[in-house]
Amino acid sequence: MRLNEIRYNDSVPIDGYGPGFFRIGGKVLRGPVLVFPTGVTGWDGFSDTGAILERAADVDVVFIGTGAEIAHLPATFRTTLEEAGIGVESMASPAACRTYNVLLSEGRRVAVALIPV
Repeated sequence: MRLNEIRYNDSVPIDGYGPGFFRIGGKVLRGPVLVFPTGVTGWDGFSDTGAILERAADVDVVFIGTGAEIAHLPATFRTTLEEAGIGVESMASPAACRTYNVLLSEGRRVAVALIPV
């Protein structure tokens, strides 16, 4: 078996998560967050598309972690991002964290918006 070390360069990976928090780049953050390869910010949930839209030119897809269970996204939230040319994929937050890290390690232009489990 061949093992390869994952390199994130200057990007910020998600190190872990738990009830009400995420550990990102070695720091514990409570509540919903937006994670971009270049940094992390708080997120006000589905009513807040502004922070994602500000980086539309740098992101091809945003994964939406909807908490412990997968949930439907509000139509206006999804439509707003898709009209800006950003792909949107919803999944449970644990899956969103893993998917983000894998694609980030491949150098993809991804972001993730996370609601804690």
